[in-house]
Amino acid sequence: MTKLRNFLFMGLFGAASVVNADECALEIEGNDQLQFSLSELSVSKSQCENVTLTLKHVGQLPAQSMGHNWVLTETANKDDVATAGIDAGLENNYVPQNDDRVLAATTVIGGGEETSVTFSTAALTTDGDYSYICSFPGHSAIMAGKLIVTE
Repeated sequence: MTKLRNFLFMGLFGAASVVNADECALEIEGNDQLQFSLSELSVSKSQCENVTLTLKHVGQLPAQSMGHNWVLTETANKDDVATAGIDAGLENNYVPQNDDRVLAATTVIGGGEETSVTFSTAALTTDGDYSYICSFPGHSAIMAGKLIVTE
């Protein structure tokens, strides 16, 4: 149902939906229009000890001017993590270092590039409220989505 909902939502707004055969391998795209291709991702905790998220930047602009990353945090912390990321700077991929609020994060990439991060589902709960953002300065207000953890 989630994949169908994402397909219908993104179809209405012109962004491509990415469907994965392997539930423990997630893919999402970012573009030069400050958009993630999916507003929601889902992972089964019982089927996936670890999840690999791959971010593809399908735009053309370089990382210095329109870079994107993928940062997972509890929803209550997303704004604070984004602010701390700005202070961390590009040299730290706009991710606050050694910050327990960051559950997973990729590097910042530019147009035509891709990156991935593998993270454990052990600390995630099915009743948790998780969000992902792009923490590049100014992007998190628009480039955000939900990670749903199922049993």
